[in-house]
Amino acid sequence: MTPDGGRIRVARVITRLNVGGPAIQAMLLTHRLDQSRYETMLVCGRPGPHEGDMLELRGESGVIPVYVPQLGRGISPLDDIRAFGSLLRILRTFRPHVVHTHLAKAGVVGRLAARLAGVPIVIHTFHGNVLRGYFSGARSGIFRLVERVLALMSTRIIAISPRVASELREMGIAAAPRLIEIPLGLDLEPFLDPPRGLLRGELGLPAATPLVGIVARLVPIKDVRLFLDAARIVATARPATRFVIVGDGELRDELAAHARDLGLDEAVRFLGWRADLPAIYADLDVLALTSRNEGTPVSVIEALASARAVVATAVGGVPDLIDRPERGLLVPPGDVAALAAAIVGLLDDPERRARIGAAGRDAVFPEYDASTLVRRIDVLYRGLAGSIRGSMVRNRS
Repeated sequence: MTPDGGRIRVARVITRLNVGGPAIQAMLLTHRLDQSRYETMLVCGRPGPHEGDMLELRGESGVIPVYVPQLGRGISPLDDIRAFGSLLRILRTFRPHVVHTHLAKAGVVGRLAARLAGVPIVIHTFHGNVLRGYFSGARSGIFRLVERVLALMSTRIIAISPRVASELREMGIAAAPRLIEIPLGLDLEPFLDPPRGLLRGELGLPAATPLVGIVARLVPIKDVRLFLDAARIVATARPATRFVIVGDGELRDELAAHARDLGLDEAVRFLGWRADLPAIYADLDVLALTSRNEGTPVSVIEALASARAVVATAVGGVPDLIDRPERGLLVPPGDVAALAAAIVGLLDDPERRARIGAAGRDAVFPEYDASTLVRRIDVLYRGLAGSIRGSMVRNRS
């Protein structure tokens, strides 16, 4: 409870609700925190073209965001100033006890506005970071400096995996006690016992046809081109294998052209954004992840919850999920031969796939389930709110 005994008001600020873990987490927390303890507002920009709108794909009932259009992904000084002004007005009207920001741009604008509005508790979650692998060395250095300053303005910095926390410490952005770890949380129960055969029926594939998939935004950092290059090798070794790419993005046309150039027209299907992901994972024999950088990848957690075998690049927080061979296979980023060999090996060994799937499910459920995330965030918020109340009592005495 708050110092005056009322509900804790939380303003959750996220750059946009595009497809990915940050949007899922923001919506889950907005909807599922105990309404007898919390009054929560979700503030966000709008997704860009081809990014997918997570509110439409997996919308939580009762989540009605307050939109600030200038919070969108692109960096524009004029739009950023407008976003700051709009957010400042919202916070001064709502008067939250907690401002919790997600994603880089919302983290900058939201934390600055929160401090100017006099918000007592300011939290930012790093779902990964854009400080390595996204920009040139000079720009990354500037962004790291900005994040160090913003961290000093933050009550807590949350890292969603040990690897992300380690990176933040190494870059001098934050350290304990300000830096804490709280894993990503997803609604995993629909993935535990999904219907099987729906995707294969849609594609006209027999149950025995090997099926390999990737679920990702079609953007450079996800390196889906590597998946296609590996698919050619796998298709040469095991011609019956078929491949699905679930997702969309700026590179879709380029990747479709690359698939044609590789002679994979009949073997690869681009499915776009899908809301029926439990049924998608249920029919895969292997799920691949080819990213150059990651926080904690949603597709890997969902595939493991679905008891699917996973082959993933060893980047970011991925090794925190797949920390032993019994839970999945890791390959170096950019290594097409290693990726293809790992996929072929799993396709050739159904018993191993089953063992990996079972171990993977035990690893992620309930550790990464939404119920666990909500409980951890509730403990954090109430603890920080209690410390404010204690400070006020001491100041009066």
